[in-house]
Parts: sequence; structure tokens; C-alpha cells
Amino acid sequence: MPETNLEKIYDQKAKRLITAMRNEKPDRVPLRIYAAEFCAKYVGYSIQEVTHDLEKAFFSIRKCARDFKWDGTLTNPIYVWTGLTETIGLKYFKVPGIDLPPDAGFQYLEPEDEEDAYMHENDYDLLIESPTEFLANIWLPRVSKYFLPPGAKNTFSNNMAWLKGGMAMLHYDYKNIEQAQLMKEDSGTVSSVIGILIAPMDVLANKLRGFKQLCIDVYRRPEKVLAACKALQYHLLQNALYTSDPEKKFPVGLWLHRGNLFSEKIFKEIYWTTLKEIIEELWKNKIQTLWYAEGDWSHWTNYVKTLPEKSIIYHVDKEDIFEVYNKIGEKFCLSGGIPNDMLAFSQPDEIKEFCKKVIKKVAKYGGYILDAGGAIQQDAKIENVRALTEAVFEFGQY
Repeated sequence: MPETNLEKIYDQKAKRLITAMRNEKPDRVPLRIYAAEFCAKYVGYSIQEVTHDLEKAFFSIRKCARDFKWDGTLTNPIYVWTGLTETIGLKYFKVPGIDLPPDAGFQYLEPEDEEDAYMHENDYDLLIESPTEFLANIWLPRVSKYFLPPGAKNTFSNNMAWLKGGMAMLHYDYKNIEQAQLMKEDSGTVSSVIGILIAPMDVLANKLRGFKQLCIDVYRRPEKVLAACKALQYHLLQNALYTSDPEKKFPVGLWLHRGNLFSEKIFKEIYWTTLKEIIEELWKNKIQTLWYAEGDWSHWTNYVKTLPEKSIIYHVDKEDIFEVYNKIGEKFCLSGGIPNDMLAFSQPDEIKEFCKKVIKKVAKYGGYILDAGGAIQQDAKIENVRALTEAVFEFGQY
């Protein structure tokens, strides 16, 4: 069958992104925008609507991708879908329209005290021995309203949570695959990240011990923290490999959270060593990693520089993108670097001028993808997001 115009557009966008991600020069600077709750604002939905209704969330993303002519985006950067979280009764989310006002973004509840932690200080050996058993038998009953630990008297709610939770996860995965195809058919937009990776130590900090408890653990029991990260390392690598792009064109997403908050000793000996091995193994399999550096990671750039050339796409959030470019721009593709606070408080001409400056300096030889520093939220002005995307067409041609 003859190739349609949208197929040609998709192929052009994919080639543009892939060329830049390999730190080479495409026909123009790619637009790979991760807009979250902003998409709801743009379409006219409340945050509550897109959080509860998956189809509305997906539609708002497709409309933004089409209207702004983005080259790539995520299938669903709007978090979190309550069809899954409410089915299994997760305790650590506050969601719009249930626990929060309808136009507030979701909130993650982190345990503040040892007694509230989803993994206790004496649970390390259980996690190290078998992460899967620990998560199923101990962690899930603690984070869910419905799951029961082994030995407890079974209930209908427990059975339905396992059944409906699994069905919801399968449904969500299927709908994301469908969404990627719909983005392609609707506007030739590329689903620019395939697969997911989380640093082993971030799993401990975010979902198990909590940041406060982990900060104590790295000094009281650092050997246990390291052993736990190594036990999680294999499973996280396998998950990244399993969910990655079978054609090895697009990267696995790595959303970095707490590594930039620890001392250099802790970062080097625990966080970095267990994460670096995963990234290197992915690259041995010809799979890139999107190093999505949330916050300011400027003090760890020298460590990142030791990764194999082109193995990552380094996404800049709070750092000075010009300094990052001077340090590692020759080795890796960069993305982001347009401050989110500018999108909320600046004027369109200021946005365009800053984008022009970034394109002229950072994208001069290729290897740069335009995006905001972080996922674009509902505080961003529509005219500023429009200016951000228009800047590429005005200044980004090679």
C-alpha cells in the first residue's frame, strides 16, 4: 500500500528525534514536549476529569501534540490514573476530586515516621532475600486498603483487588499502546520513550522506606542499603529490558529523584554504582536511557560523564543548560533546559528569546531536543507554551 502523508510525517519526526538522540544533526531541532496537566487546561478539562477518565487524558495529549505540532511526547504524562490506584486502594496518593480540589494535581504521600514506613528498618533482610516476595507479601498489604498479608483470613475485597488490579494494569498498558498508534495516526506524533527504569535507591526512598528513614539508614546500616539496591538492581534491569523498544530506536525513561540530595560518598558508593551498571547493561543491548534529571544534578555531572558515549539523553531541569552543554554536550544529546517558571510567569517574547539563545548555543552542532525543564503543569500560560514550540520553527532549522 502507498505511504500516506501522515506516515511520511511520522517517519520524518522519528528520524529527527533519533538523529538528535544519537548526538548528531537532524534537519531541525526536534520538539519533544512532556506536557502533563497543562494538556487538560489547554483542552478545557479539569484535572479531576483527566485523572479519572483515561480517554479524556489521552485525547488532551493528542490534541496538544496536533495543535502544537510536536515531534514527540509521552503517551500519558498526566499522572495518576485512578482506575488503577483506586482499584487496589493505594494509600500513598491524594487524587483530584477525591482528596484534593478538582483542579489540583495529584500528591504523593511519603511516610514521615518509622512506624508509618511501608518497609520497616528490620525488613531489609527480607527484601534482600527475595524482592518479589517482599513486595507481594509485605509491601502491598501495607500500601493498600484491600490486600491482606499471608496468614490473614481471606476476604472478598482482597480477592477482587488482586483480580481487578491486574485487569486494570493490563487495560492501562493496552490503552497506552493504542494511544501511541492514535498519536501516529492523528498527527504523526512519536511516542518518544518506550520502557521505564527507576534507580534502585530511588525505589527505597520513594516507595519503601521514605526519604527521611533512608537518610538515617545510609549512616546506621549502609551495608544493608547497598545490598538492598543490588537485590533490586537485577529486577529493575529486567523490567527495563522487557518494556524497552524492540526496535531499539527510542530510549527507556529514567526518572531521577533523590540521588542529587545525598552526600558524594553515599551517591558514589550506593546510588551511582547500582544505577550505572544498569545503564551500561542497557547500552550493551543497544538501548539508550533518557536521563531525566529532576532537580539540580550539576554536582554529579562528572560521574555522568563516565557513561559510554551516546548511551544516554541527558535531560536538564533546574541546571544551567549552557553549563551542562560545556561539560557533557560533546558526549551526549541534551534535552530540556527551558525553565518551567518562565512558562508560568514570563511573556511569550521572553520565552522565544531564551529558546533562541539555547538553540544557537546548545543545538549548534545537533544533539539537542527542545523541551521544558520538567513536565509542564497547569500553571503554564498557553501563550507561553505556544511561544516555546513556535521558537523551533523560527530558529531551529539547520
